[in-house]
Amino acid sequence: MSDTLSILSRLTDWQNMLDVGLVTLVFFFLLRLFRGTQAVQLLRGLLVIGLVIVVITRTVELTAFSWLISSSSIAIFVAIPVIFQPELRRALERVGRGLPFLTRRSDGATTQEVVSVIVRTCTQLADNRHGALIILEGATGLGEYIDRGVGVDGEVTAEMLQTIFFPNTALHDGAVIIRDSRIAAAGCVLPLTSRDTLDSQLGTRHRAAIGVTEQSDALSIVVSEETGAISVARNGRIVRRLDDNRLRRILTDFYDPRNQPDVDAVEPLPNAE
Repeated sequence: MSDTLSILSRLTDWQNMLDVGLVTLVFFFLLRLFRGTQAVQLLRGLLVIGLVIVVITRTVELTAFSWLISSSSIAIFVAIPVIFQPELRRALERVGRGLPFLTRRSDGATTQEVVSVIVRTCTQLADNRHGALIILEGATGLGEYIDRGVGVDGEVTAEMLQTIFFPNTALHDGAVIIRDSRIAAAGCVLPLTSRDTLDSQLGTRHRAAIGVTEQSDALSIVVSEETGAISVARNGRIVRRLDDNRLRRILTDFYDPRNQPDVDAVEPLPNAE
């Protein structure tokens, strides 16, 4: 109690208030970064355990326990980056993408034409119940997945996309990656999300769509082969059953660096398609 009163008494100094404010901001941004991921449960557990340890060591004189905690603190700090590696990687990528001179710039007329083609194609594929997975590359390069696919380097047209995703063709099971308003590759194999909290009826396409957005700032568009529903994923989150107007708005915002796609704030929906 005396330690708490001592800390509160020093908050009259602006430097101490700034110090407390910065620590608060660090925890706020950590929780915001981990929101919607499995890491948030781990972070909460670490915070609860840390609080319990602090209370015990401050209120009870436990020499052996205090020695154990101080001796294992180095191992804990080494383990934290390993446990939170995906989230830390995503945080560093976001910092890099936030630099003004690295902001993606695109031709407005060209991107609007690409958006129109994608929306029209997805609507037609959904009506015909043809499954599809289209990835729009962001600032984070997807070269490793493009290299493992079939190179296309072609114009984004409705005919090209419908041909690729026509059932029983050689490339229809893979993903199409669009880079700089052109089809870079087709038949691409993407990483599947490892999250076990998603709807059990989500298929491989949806899990691949979420998986690639967990590791990059790409935007994924999925057309369900079973239901014809259109879904969009970004930053590890997915929103499902979109109409063409909502899909067009999300894609337009994705290509505009001043905006953030609606899907960025949407949590995974629990309902099956």
